[in-house]
Amino acid sequence: MNAVEIEAAVSDMACLPFDRAEFPFAFLAAFDNKETTISRLRKGETNASDVVGGVLQRNNIHIAVCEPGTVGTMLNTLRVHPKTASAKAKFILATDGQTLEAEDLASGETIACDYPDFAQHFGFFLPLAGISPVQEIKNNPVDVRATGRLNRLYVELLKDNPEWATEVRRHDLNHFMARLIFCFFAEDTRIFDGDELFTRTIEQMTERDGANTHEVLSTLFRAMNTKRAERDGKSLPLWSQAFPYVNGGLFAGSTEAPRFSRMARTYLLHAGHLDWGHINPDIFGSMIQAVADEGERGALGMHYTSVPNILKVLNPLFLDDLRSQLEAAGTNPRMLLNLRKRMAKIRVFDPACGSGNFLVIAYKQMRAIEAEINKRRDEPESLTAIPLTNFRGIELRDFPAEIARLALIVAEYQCDVLYRGQKLALDGFLPLDTQNWITCGNALQLDWLSLCPPTGSAVKVVSPDLFETPLDQAEMDFKNEGGETYICGNPPYLGSTWQSAIQKSDLKAVFESRTRHWKSLDYVAGWFMKAADYATKTDTAAAFVSTNSICQGQQVPILWPLIFAAGSGIDFAYTSFKWANLASHNAGVTVVIVGISPRQKAPRRLFSSGDDGGVIAKEVEHINAYLIAGPNVIIEKASQPIEQLARMDFGNKPVDGGHLLLTSDQVDALELNPEQNARFVRRFYGSAEFIRGLQRYCLWIDEKDVRDALMIPAIANRIEGVRRMRLASAKGATVEIADHPHRFGEVRQRGDEQTIVVPRVSSENREYLPVGLAGPGVIIGDRNFALYDAPLWNMALIASRLHWVWIGTVCVRMRTDFSYSNTLGWNTFPVPQLTDQNKADLTRCAEDILLAREAHFPATIADLYEAGQMPENLRHAHERNDEVLERIYIGRRFRNDTERLEKLFALYAHMTGGQTAPKTTRKSAP
Repeated sequence: MNAVEIEAAVSDMACLPFDRAEFPFAFLAAFDNKETTISRLRKGETNASDVVGGVLQRNNIHIAVCEPGTVGTMLNTLRVHPKTASAKAKFILATDGQTLEAEDLASGETIACDYPDFAQHFGFFLPLAGISPVQEIKNNPVDVRATGRLNRLYVELLKDNPEWATEVRRHDLNHFMARLIFCFFAEDTRIFDGDELFTRTIEQMTERDGANTHEVLSTLFRAMNTKRAERDGKSLPLWSQAFPYVNGGLFAGSTEAPRFSRMARTYLLHAGHLDWGHINPDIFGSMIQAVADEGERGALGMHYTSVPNILKVLNPLFLDDLRSQLEAAGTNPRMLLNLRKRMAKIRVFDPACGSGNFLVIAYKQMRAIEAEINKRRDEPESLTAIPLTNFRGIELRDFPAEIARLALIVAEYQCDVLYRGQKLALDGFLPLDTQNWITCGNALQLDWLSLCPPTGSAVKVVSPDLFETPLDQAEMDFKNEGGETYICGNPPYLGSTWQSAIQKSDLKAVFESRTRHWKSLDYVAGWFMKAADYATKTDTAAAFVSTNSICQGQQVPILWPLIFAAGSGIDFAYTSFKWANLASHNAGVTVVIVGISPRQKAPRRLFSSGDDGGVIAKEVEHINAYLIAGPNVIIEKASQPIEQLARMDFGNKPVDGGHLLLTSDQVDALELNPEQNARFVRRFYGSAEFIRGLQRYCLWIDEKDVRDALMIPAIANRIEGVRRMRLASAKGATVEIADHPHRFGEVRQRGDEQTIVVPRVSSENREYLPVGLAGPGVIIGDRNFALYDAPLWNMALIASRLHWVWIGTVCVRMRTDFSYSNTLGWNTFPVPQLTDQNKADLTRCAEDILLAREAHFPATIADLYEAGQMPENLRHAHERNDEVLERIYIGRRFRNDTERLEKLFALYAHMTGGQTAPKTTRKSAP
C-alpha cells in the first residue's frame, strides 16, 4: 500500500462504529499488514502482549484498548512494560473509543486526539508500513488526503467517460482536474466570496444521481471565463453570477465537463469538503502528478521530494548568496533596495519541472527574503517585485505542466496572504495572468533561450534550435540587463540500457556533433550539456540532481571535457547520498548534486554526508568531474598499469554452450577414475563461486592429453557438444574456434599458477573489495579478473580501503554495485614507488588477511564481509593492511575517504605528467 491508500483505509476505519475487540486488527490491516499476519495475531500465535485488550506485534507496535477515561494511564503502562522493550516495539497506542493517544518510542513524539480525528494523524504512523514520512506530511496530512480524493474521482470519471481516457481527450480531462483543484483552493481561501461557494453550489444545483453535474460545472467554468461586464446575454444563470472572472488561461477554451455518476458526484463533494486552504503547493503538486498517469498510479502519493533535499540544490546555487547579501545590507535602505531590484530580475528555470516543486520552493524562499527587505525598509505592504513569470519550466507531460503553473499561482497567493494580509492579497489576485510560463514539451528538443530569455517577459519559440539560429534577429535580443538565470531541477536519469528510441534520439541531437561515444551517457547528461550551452549566451549558473554514474567511470571522459570546453566548471557539489521518496521500504536512488557555471569563482563548496547523517561543507579551490577536491583530472583507460603493479587480465571464457562447465553431480556422472579426474577436471571460479563458495568444476584438457580424453565417451560427448555449438554460432570468431572444442574459447592461464582473483561485479555494501588467492589447478572464469603468478603484495593493494574508494569513484557502477575494471581501475591506480621492505610488509598484510579468513572456514567471503558482520580478527587484519599502506602514501592514516581520494587524484596527476581535463575556457556552443 502507498501513503494515499493507507490514508483512505484509516479514514474509512475512523468513520465506522468503534469495535473494542476488532480495533487493533483493523488498525494493523490499514497499515498494510497481510491477512495471514492479522490471523496469527488474532489467534495469539504471534501476539506478544500480556496486557488485557493488548496486541503486540514484534518490531512494530504495542496497542491496547482500555476502559473509558484511562487512555493516559494505559499509554504509560505500555511505555514501561517489559514486553514492549523486549519485542522492540517502535510505537505504543492506547484508545478507549473516545480518545486516542500514541507515542513514537524512538523520537519521543506523541499525538493525542478524539478518536474520530485519529485519521488526520495517519502520517505519524506511516513507519508501520515501512514508509518514512517527511515532517511536512506528518504535520499537514491534507496533501495526501486531497491526492486520495482526487484519485478516486479521476478513476471514477474514467469509468463513466471512457472516451476521455483516449489520447485525444486525456488532455481535456487533465485540464478539467486542474480547474477543480483551483476551485477547491479558491473557495477555502476566500478568493471566492462565500462559505464553500463552489462545493455548496454543486451540492445544491446538481441531481443526487449526478446526471446534470457536468452541466453545472460547465456553466460555472463559463462564468469564470467571462468578465462581469460581458456576462449579459451569455445565458448565465443567477446562481453562477457569484463566481468571479478568473480566466488566465485556466478557464479559457472549451468549458466542457465529463459526465458524472452518483459515485463520481459523491467523490467530488468529498474532495470539496476538505480544507484546501492548507494545501502545500510544493508537496501537493508532486503528489498529484501520479493521478493522471496510469503507469504511476501505483506509486500514488510517493513523488514528494522533501524541501531539505530541494534546498540542497537551491541554497548553494543562489539562495545562500541572496541571504548573505541581505545580512550584509543590514538596515541600509539603499543596499536593501538594490538587493530587491536584483531579485526582481532573477529567472529560475527548471527544464524538467514535473509539477513544479523546485520552482515553488525557489519562489517561496525568495518571497521570504523580499519580505524581510520590506520589513527593514518599513514597507511591509508593498507589492511584490518578484514576477511569477520569472519562474519558468519545461515538462514533457501535460498534467504535471498544468499543476506546476497552478502550484505557482497557489504559492503566490499564499505568500501574499502571509506577507501582505488577506485583503491586499485578494485585491490583486484576480484575474489570473494570461501568460504561460510553463511549457509542455521535450526539454532536449526545445530551445531553452527562447523559453527563458534573460530579458523580456514573454516566452518565444522562434526556432527548433536557437544555437543554430543567427542572433541578429530583432525578436532575439539577448542583451543582459543585469538579471541572472538559475537553472535547476531533477531531470530523468535513465542509463543507456533503459532509454527509449526517442530518448536516444534526444541525446544524439545534443551530443552527436561533439562525441561519437554519446550512446554510453545517461539521459540526464543532456540537461547538463544544454545548461552549459545556455551559459555561453547569458549570465547563468545551473545545478541538477543526477545519478552518481555521470561522475564515475566511462561517462566522465565522455561528458565532462565537453562541459569544461563549453566554458563551465563545477561550482559546488553534493557527493553521493540517497534521494528517497515516500515509497514503502524504498532506500532511494543514490544521487549527486552538481552545480556548474562559467563564473570560475573560488572558493568552491563541496558537500558530503557525515557519519551522524549531517552535512559536511568544505571550501576548496577546485572540484573535478569525480566530485573530488582536486585538479580537473580525467581518468582514461590504460592498457598497462602505471608503473610497478602486476598485469591484471580477464579470466578464461568458456564459450561452450554449458558443456565444459560441470556441477558436482555432473563430475560424478563422468565416472572417471582418480587419475583421470586429476588430469581432466579442475575447480572453476566464476564470481559467484568465488564470493559465495559455490562448488563448480570444468573440463581442462592439455593439448598432449586430448587423445586420451576423447577415449572417455562421457568427455567425448561433451567436447562434441562444444564443437556443434560453436559451428552453429552466428559469430565468425566463435566458428573459428570450433576446431579446438576441448579448449575454452578464450584461454589466459596455464592451469598451474597461483592466482589473485578479483570479481568483476560485487556489492557496494562491503567495506572492502572481494579479493583472494586461488591455488594451482583452479581455473578462473571470465566473470573475474586475475593476476596470474603475481607477487602477493598486489593483493594487499586491492584489499585496501584506498583501492575501494578509487574503484568506487573511477569505475562504472552496475546500479549501485561496484563494476571492477582492469584498464580503468587497476591500471590507473596510483601507487608511490615501493621499496623491497614496503613489498615485504604488504605481503605479510595479505597473508594475515588470508589467515584470518582461514580461521573461520568454511565461512565464505559473502559471509565474512557481510555489512556489520566482519569477524574481529579479520577486521583487525584489514585495518593493519590499511595502516601499512596509507603510511607509505602520507606517513599516517587518512582521516576519511575524501582525504584518500584527494591524495590519489593528486598522485595520479603527478604520475601521468599532469594529465588533466581540457582547460575551462569560455567559448560559444557548437
